[in-house]
Amino acid sequence: MIALRSFLFVVLFYLWSAAVAILCTPLLLGPSSWILRMFALWGRGIAVLLRAVCGIRVEVRGREHLPTGPALVAPKHQCMYDVFAQFAWLPASCFVMKKELMWIPWFGWYARKVKMIVVDRDGHAAALKKLVRESRERFAENRQVVIFPEGTRGDPGVAGDYKPGIAALYREIDVPVHPVATNSGVHWPRHGFIRKPGTIVFEYLEPIPPGLKRAEFMRTLEERIETASAKLLPL
Repeated sequence: MIALRSFLFVVLFYLWSAAVAILCTPLLLGPSSWILRMFALWGRGIAVLLRAVCGIRVEVRGREHLPTGPALVAPKHQCMYDVFAQFAWLPASCFVMKKELMWIPWFGWYARKVKMIVVDRDGHAAALKKLVRESRERFAENRQVVIFPEGTRGDPGVAGDYKPGIAALYREIDVPVHPVATNSGVHWPRHGFIRKPGTIVFEYLEPIPPGLKRAEFMRTLEERIETASAKLLPL
């Protein structure tokens, strides 16, 4: 039964995504705020599908720590849904994304319209400078820059390799960092199509203020994310 419901969800997920992408194409002619609202609608629709089809609830904790102005948001990354979910409740999110995603029809167009920050993972120093420069521009627009510190998806209970990009942003830009813990990979594994019933939790943690030394910042960030994420795992 779980396999059947999971398969149905995958079909409906792609139908919903295609419908939103195609029907909202005219929004590309309007202001970028329209696209951000479309992304929020898309993310909320996925949450509805998860609950109705797979028996998976989505819960947001630590709402008092949700940023409303310029901030760095650093979520734990375990599955695709970690991206879609942030669209649903951040008021003006801007993702740091790899350049390959820009080739996806519609998604790449929308991402360009709302000025997502595109990075070349092989660009090294030049890529970091571009990341800092464009993040400054997004913060000036009162937006929240979302960057996954581990860079890629990992398995629940496993700490990834925290990348230097977020440390560079933290050092160069005077904004708080909002860590986000999750257990999403328990219910939406990074491989395969099975979706397991239960509750996906995204927990916004106490922000890390500017001013820490690099090593202290990275240690604090990883400890907060990994400790809180571990507490969300089933016993």
